[in-house]
Amino acid sequence: MEYGIDRAAAMILIHEHLKQPNMIKHCLASEAVMRALARHLNEDEEQWGLTGLLHDLDAEATGDNLSIHTHQAVKILTELKVDPAIVDAIAMHNAEAHGKQRSTRFHHALAAGETITGLITATALVYPDKKLASVKPKSVRKRIKEKAFAAGANRDIIRECELIGIPLPDFCDICLEAMQGIADDLGL
Repeated sequence: MEYGIDRAAAMILIHEHLKQPNMIKHCLASEAVMRALARHLNEDEEQWGLTGLLHDLDAEATGDNLSIHTHQAVKILTELKVDPAIVDAIAMHNAEAHGKQRSTRFHHALAAGETITGLITATALVYPDKKLASVKPKSVRKRIKEKAFAAGANRDIIRECELIGIPLPDFCDICLEAMQGIADDLGL
């Protein structure tokens, strides 16, 4: 299937728009998570992976201003004629900026998936070796209950996994395993 962009072109775009290594790692983690969720849900792995990779394309340009985050990404990707479903999911991972609510499995998967990457990363960083390989699924599940831990990882958004038919414990396991699979790329 054609998406208007392939992974190599998406990586070039990422490096043109994102300079902070941790932001690039977040995009790579989100890609891995979205690919794993697509496999689990029997969805299009390439489409979902590209969406995870590109979802924060304008994050550095928009900074902390969530009222405009994703608007530039949508504009850039639309001009490049990227698959409208990818562009829509990217817009809806920050639905508030568009005055809408997430309504599809794709929307909820991206929002929940990209959000849990921060919690999983924070969990790894409290281990002495700071490695994803040391993180156990039960540790991620425990950290979700601790609201003060990785407070920026919105638990309500993570729980949107249940709207796509994946119970929270299973979602944690799938996402952790996905990130562990690219631990070297993430420096974890």
